[in-house]
Amino acid sequence: MRHGKKFNHLGRTASHRKAMLSNMAASLIQHKRINTTLAKAKELKKYVEPLVTRSKSDSTHNRRMVFSYLQSKEAVTELFREVSVKVGDRPGGYTRIIKTGHRLGDNAEMAMIELVDFNEIYSNAKKEVKKSTRRGRSKATEEEVSKAPVAAIAAVAPVAPEAPEAPDAPEASEAPESPEADENNEEKEAE
Repeated sequence: MRHGKKFNHLGRTASHRKAMLSNMAASLIQHKRINTTLAKAKELKKYVEPLVTRSKSDSTHNRRMVFSYLQSKEAVTELFREVSVKVGDRPGGYTRIIKTGHRLGDNAEMAMIELVDFNEIYSNAKKEVKKSTRRGRSKATEEEVSKAPVAAIAAVAPVAPEAPEAPDAPEASEAPESPEADENNEEKEAE
């Protein structure tokens, strides 16, 4: 039974798991984005987010605490200088996990984990979408359209010639009866 085993052990001993997560966290902070398996990415997210929260208040104690997790002076410096400045106003959720399919060798589910504020593609796209969707039509364009001469609009878009109308088909009551129906009527009248 799995009682009391709430987190994924990733098939490693405690020391191996701690070293692996420490190395992956340092790589994520330095490179802003890494590719790994989905299970490792989920565990790394739980490992890194508290460290980023600590980096928001720069003190010697916080630097030493983060260093005890990362074991990399370069990563700690990067975290407290660049990363904490960008995420200063964000109240959590500093990382994003994007699934990238399955690995060819063993079909393991792969994912990319990245720091949210360092991806310009997603952040710029969202800002542009909000601006464009919340705006109504401006009055200037409506006035320009109404002031445009009708002849100029007609000259730009030529009208297609109309097709000749097809003759109307006779309705069901006007259609002649079939010859078989005439024979049946004659037989009924003869009786």
